[in-house]
Amino acid sequence: MRKRVLVRVLLGFLAAVAALVLMAALLGVWTVRRSFPETSGELSVPGLESSVTVLRDGNGVAHVYADNTHDLFMAQGFTHAQDRFWEMDFRRHVTAGRTAELFGPDQVDTDAYLRTMGWRHVAEQEYELLTPETRSYLDSYAAGVNAWLDGHDGAAASLEYGLLAVLNGGHAIEEWSPVDSLAWLKAMAWDLGGNMREETERAQLLDAGLTQEQVEELYPVYPFDEHAPITDTDEHVGPGEEEASEDDLPEGDERRAPELPDDVVPALTGVADAAAALPRMLGPSTSPDLGSNSWVVGGEHTESGLPLLANDPHLGASMPSTWYQIGLHCTEITDACPFDVSGFSFSGLPGVVIGQNESIAWGFTNLNPDVMDLFVEEIDGDGYVVDGETLPLETREETIEVAGGDDVDIVVRSTHHGPLMSDTAVGEGLAAVAEEPGLEGADGDEYAVSLQWTALSPGTTADAIFTLNRARDWDGFREAASQFDVPAQNLVYADNEGNIGYQAPGAVPIRGKGDGRYPAPGWDSDYDWAEYVPFDELPSVYNPESGVIVTANQAGVDADYEHMLTDDWDYGYRSQRINDLLDEALADGPVNGEVMSDIHMDSFHGGAVDVVPYLLEADVDGASARARDQLRDWDLSTERDSAGAAFYQATWRHLLPILFDELEPYEMSGNSRGMYVVAGLLDDPDSAWWRGGEADGRDEVLVAAMDAATEELTELLGDDPADWRWGDLHTLTATHESFGTSGIGPVEWLFNRGPVESSGGSSIVNATGWQPSEGYGITAVPSMRMVVDLADRDASTWIHLTGNSGHAFHPHYDDQLEPWSEGGTLPFTVTEEAVREAAVDELVLTP
Repeated sequence: MRKRVLVRVLLGFLAAVAALVLMAALLGVWTVRRSFPETSGELSVPGLESSVTVLRDGNGVAHVYADNTHDLFMAQGFTHAQDRFWEMDFRRHVTAGRTAELFGPDQVDTDAYLRTMGWRHVAEQEYELLTPETRSYLDSYAAGVNAWLDGHDGAAASLEYGLLAVLNGGHAIEEWSPVDSLAWLKAMAWDLGGNMREETERAQLLDAGLTQEQVEELYPVYPFDEHAPITDTDEHVGPGEEEASEDDLPEGDERRAPELPDDVVPALTGVADAAAALPRMLGPSTSPDLGSNSWVVGGEHTESGLPLLANDPHLGASMPSTWYQIGLHCTEITDACPFDVSGFSFSGLPGVVIGQNESIAWGFTNLNPDVMDLFVEEIDGDGYVVDGETLPLETREETIEVAGGDDVDIVVRSTHHGPLMSDTAVGEGLAAVAEEPGLEGADGDEYAVSLQWTALSPGTTADAIFTLNRARDWDGFREAASQFDVPAQNLVYADNEGNIGYQAPGAVPIRGKGDGRYPAPGWDSDYDWAEYVPFDELPSVYNPESGVIVTANQAGVDADYEHMLTDDWDYGYRSQRINDLLDEALADGPVNGEVMSDIHMDSFHGGAVDVVPYLLEADVDGASARARDQLRDWDLSTERDSAGAAFYQATWRHLLPILFDELEPYEMSGNSRGMYVVAGLLDDPDSAWWRGGEADGRDEVLVAAMDAATEELTELLGDDPADWRWGDLHTLTATHESFGTSGIGPVEWLFNRGPVESSGGSSIVNATGWQPSEGYGITAVPSMRMVVDLADRDASTWIHLTGNSGHAFHPHYDDQLEPWSEGGTLPFTVTEEAVREAAVDELVLTP
């Protein structure tokens, strides 16, 4: 009897536990799913003027159909908010310097740095500069976001808000404003804004004791003869313009300051630490492998007789992806409603950034001009000195609200150059510069360091997006480009009349004295920016004789170009490989979209071409010799199953610190610059870089690198080198922007996705970048891949990194991740007939 009672009690207890577990599971499912968007049926959206239809395909890609522009962009705001509002909200807190409101005291220094730069402050000024049409689009978009917010709060808006409530007691969601949209452009400008990384790295190395000659060896001149630039100076001729005389063109080295004066070296202390600190705080999208590929092939080379255009921007591996796929369609194209555009958008920003409309297609890569300069300012009380005269400092007060802490008040001080970044905790390295500037004429008592950057001057990039979306031809495209201030990009173009083109837009400064590579004396106006390069003098090519344009962050111009854009180009392994592949394809006959997609996934390692022969000649034995055998028949491709790629990349990872041990605690670039420098050193066995370390001499250094690689891969992948796979090492975890690196396993499990394997690597066309000093994991990616067929728009293809949804566990949160990793693509349908045929959901938004 007693046993039966115990059994009943035990069974009852187990049933209760099971019920609690079931209830917890159901509660968890309900919590996760309650923020999922409604995508079918009918919803009332106050503020609309007429009904709007939103069609979604099986991948969650939305196409919006509206009768007028107010409804079109209001519905885009509503749709973005449905799928991505947490991402939008987090981004606006970052750009406004308000992350401490979400995550507490640890973010105060980040916020102070961002507020000192004043991204949102500048965005507020930009709104007033925009055309009435652009402001109306931004206003309508904000109204759509707020219409969605009216019925969503807390975990009903997104799972992240539920977690935030647990961590810090919650967060009250504010209404969306047009300025919130504009401020995100500043974050993208920071990621793609210029060569500050290279400038600060040079500063670090000089401060560490290297000579200027040694530093210049590590930053060689771009190899114009080996890797073709995007344009030649004699191509910069528009229709009806006369070609420039060679006598009018400067020698390439006339654009650059002769050499670093000795008295500037003390001013470099700490510059790099300050400039590098903020990118680390902003997340994973600051890899040196940021870049992009784009190319366009004219109709004379295609099966259809009309152009093909390809693009794949390289950005950080975030979760969700940077991009949101969408189509924006006026039900009738008129002057009042001129949009029929599809492509990749940023959540939080109306319009389409990259894509196609009914007449043209376009793509972006980063031009990477030098648009940031540091100035050492002489401070005189509440003013600063210029040419012997004291001018008043501009000041503004900011209050940083802190979750779980006290508010923090800061005062932002600025000169005509820009904000004093040395005033911030993140800028403490710059404060060291200010203490002892060491510049000629530095005889004052107090100094500070300011940042001048094109993105901190109000501009009209938002106008450019909408002008581009409604452009119908080359002239309209160039008009849009002329409004594009920052970040300066390479724009490729194709249209349905058979024309192709290239335009470099953006605000690129022309300096007085100096070339911007090192801090300049702010008290001497001779160093000020004199003006910007006139738009008509920026490189532009229309229907080149070759019928092909390739941009992959290589030099945008040749050495004869009139203006100094930068010396810090990518060294061109990707661009030259694309050029070579296109030459081969064109020699075999007309190309099609499949050929273009195949190029996207090319994994040939151009940087290994010069290195492998020396590795094969080096005197290794034992296990290293067996491992080195994987290189003998290696085709230099970095496919996932390749043993040769695994061993080569491991050898490269260990070669850099052994060869460049003098740079510690700094490190040599593992991407195109490092590849080009190492290739040159291999031809110079007497170089001092091979001497003086634990391994002395070229052969010993190469052997030591292969020995270290063999030891590491044996431990990671087993004893048989033939079984080693690059894909086992080279994996991607798509990391949530805000919670993905929390250090809390269950939280990271909720939001991160992966790992997935991928082919490719740094400075390879399939540019899955990795950091040799940190391991083989992928840190930068082709964030999307797109091929547009101007002969049949619905034959175009696209894919992006993760999926269109920002809601964890939604079917479209990560449904593109596996296909992306394998090189798959999705149909890029744009005409209404094709969109309706592909639609699986139809949502009608009514007034």
